[in-house]
Amino acid sequence: MKKVVLKLDLHDEKGKQKAMKSVSSLSGVESISMDMKDKKLTVIGDVDPIDVVSKLRKQGYTQILTVGPAKEEKKDGAKKDEGKKDEGKKDEGKKDDNKKKESDQIAELVKAYKAYNPHMTTYYRVLSAEENPNSCVIC
Repeated sequence: MKKVVLKLDLHDEKGKQKAMKSVSSLSGVESISMDMKDKKLTVIGDVDPIDVVSKLRKQGYTQILTVGPAKEEKKDGAKKDEGKKDEGKKDEGKKDDNKKKESDQIAELVKAYKAYNPHMTTYYRVLSAEENPNSCVIC
């Protein structure tokens, strides 16, 4: 989830509606809000800020002000603080597990590809122009 804040060059409600309609057509957008006083558009969701800007540049000047994580509401602040101390130790273990899982996945994919294509070469041979007498080199 990202929160993207953009400054737009809008003058009226019609421009605002066009901007909001073009941004809402992107996949991954969860919420859009517009502040006409400051001419700022806030987009929250799993979207690429570059895609948002490219959609809005067609309508006028667009500037990215901030890009960051969307703030989640804090329901039980005291409980989260206690949990963060324990999560630090758990996260270190999870990172190691994720690396192992990723390398295992890659190894599994290589095995599957070898089963599909048994003639797959696992080595490379580089030939230079000097080694091959039939090669053509223009000096």
